[in-house]
Amino acid sequence: MRHNGSARALGLSTLAMTASFVIWSVFSPIAGQIQEIFQLSTLQKSVLIATPILLGSILRIPMGIYTDRYGGKKVFTATMLFLTLPLLLAGWAQSYWMLLLCALFIGMAGTTFAVSLTYVSRWFTPERQGLILGLAGLGNLGGAVANFSIPIIFSRYGLSWVFWSLAIMIVVVTLIFWLGTKELPKPAQTKTFKQSMEVLKQEPTWFLSIFYFLTFGGFVAFSVYLPTFLKELFQLSVTDAGLKTAGFVVVATLIRPLGGYLADRLGSRKVLAVVFAGIAVCALVMALSLQHFVAFSVGCLMASVLLGLGNGAVFKMVPEVSTGNTGAVTGIVGAAGGIGGFFPPIVLGIINDLSGAYTLGFVLLMITACACLWMNLATKRLKAAKKVAMA
Repeated sequence: MRHNGSARALGLSTLAMTASFVIWSVFSPIAGQIQEIFQLSTLQKSVLIATPILLGSILRIPMGIYTDRYGGKKVFTATMLFLTLPLLLAGWAQSYWMLLLCALFIGMAGTTFAVSLTYVSRWFTPERQGLILGLAGLGNLGGAVANFSIPIIFSRYGLSWVFWSLAIMIVVVTLIFWLGTKELPKPAQTKTFKQSMEVLKQEPTWFLSIFYFLTFGGFVAFSVYLPTFLKELFQLSVTDAGLKTAGFVVVATLIRPLGGYLADRLGSRKVLAVVFAGIAVCALVMALSLQHFVAFSVGCLMASVLLGLGNGAVFKMVPEVSTGNTGAVTGIVGAAGGIGGFFPPIVLGIINDLSGAYTLGFVLLMITACACLWMNLATKRLKAAKKVAMA
């Protein structure tokens, strides 16, 4: 059943998630400048970029469950207000370690993904979940906004005001969200944390987590590391690299609802089979074109389309896994996706420090995509075999 206020809940949740994702992506667009200011190694820079992703991923699990229990309006509002603290402190940070500590807590911005999708999913009927959750996922556009706006703020006002301006912005958005949304009635029975985590015993939860580890993890990894690729490999300026990365994020995000819609119509597994095979091909193209800007750009563009479609298709399946535990499954799968974005920047930093090239990183992406393709096809055959056995 669709409730009154569902469109407003979807719209304002997407706005709040977009604002939060601008904050979650704050370090990537100006990582090079921060590296110069604090005299950081490539690995230290990679750790700074990846740190917000870690906390923002792991805490998606309890945040999704708490959204089920206490309501999305309350949890969303509290999370956004909390973000003002590390942002204000980051503006006064005088050392790398202080900035890294602030980056850890800024990672709370990434948990709004689980809060938003859990909150929005309760407003709409199951047959529309693919498209609706794809639309809710448009909050990922915050990454594009960050890549476009953060370098401009930095160049005009300096590093401190990058963080302080975001603190002001999130307070304004919190106020709009609080005044414009309402809470749905709580379920008659609320589950304990332990009961909610029972979904970990279900195979589909693990498969979806692995699939999202690749699709959303790949999206996040490209979003945060593509500026570094473009500056180091092709000598692009900070602004130009930021704009091109913003383009990647926009394409991957805007096509996400189409992935959900196609999954509604054709089935998630068919869509994901095409996505995983395509990502493997794109990874190979990028591995072979690290000295050729046009070919590398084509590979990135195709990867952005496929990753976006995959993100939408995976989350179409989430409410099907456990209708009474949407928050838990959303949190677990979302955490897996976020962790999938945490490791690649660090791994790429280590690979580049040791070998002087990023080729192996794209080879690992290709291998992961092939493994997901195999799992998708294998679970489809297993499901078909069970149906035959039960007939």
